[in-house]
Amino acid sequence: MQATTLVHRMEDLFDQGLESQAGAALLRFGAARQRQDDRIGWSGDGAAAWFDDARGHVWSVGEPEAAAGLVLRAAHVLPGQVREFTGPRRTDVLVGRHLAVTDVVEWVFRWTLEEPPVHRAEERVVELDEAHHEELLAFLNEHSPDHSTGPGSSDVTLWVGIRDADGRLVACGALSSLRDSGAPLMASVATDAGLRGQGLGAALTSWLTRHAIRQHGFCTLWQLADNSPAERLYTRLGYRNEDPCVAARIATR
Repeated sequence: MQATTLVHRMEDLFDQGLESQAGAALLRFGAARQRQDDRIGWSGDGAAAWFDDARGHVWSVGEPEAAAGLVLRAAHVLPGQVREFTGPRRTDVLVGRHLAVTDVVEWVFRWTLEEPPVHRAEERVVELDEAHHEELLAFLNEHSPDHSTGPGSSDVTLWVGIRDADGRLVACGALSSLRDSGAPLMASVATDAGLRGQGLGAALTSWLTRHAIRQHGFCTLWQLADNSPAERLYTRLGYRNEDPCVAARIATR
């Protein structure tokens, strides 16, 4: 795997036109949305990568072999700073030949530019504020203990929910943002475990998607690769499925 020279100008990440190609939506909606002149990046051989120094995270897109080479380059020139990475599938295997890799999770980065059809239950969706954070946290801990984003997160711009006839919260979800660009990111959509299959999650997801598109022109989300119900729902709502990714940590020795 051959890595190219370290660059410091975000424009260099776009020399190959990767941001307009299938499988490079992370570049298009991530780095391309906020080109910071002082952000460190790498490009070449059909891949591009950039460093989120706040998290110690390297994001990469493109051909797996080249993307892995850029992750390794980052770990070499920024010793001790690169703690985790996201890249196209197989990046973890290729990086793992040279560095100890742990906590591997396969994802699909999904996105849409189109408003979905209106779901019949969208009229039940209501916005929630800080006064509801304790209620939201209790609900998520019970019905979605592995939620990615919690109430009070600085990345969240909006929480919404659905209540039953007695006023009890039965579904919730948030609009967060990609940390490296601020792009809208749907997160922590959860439904009461006893009420799943009734379309509550679909209504929330549809509402949040529509809100994000009207505010920003698009919406993004992360889907676990082995989540078949989510796969079917997001496909029905028009989310593209062309960015299979893998995330992992680089183990410290």
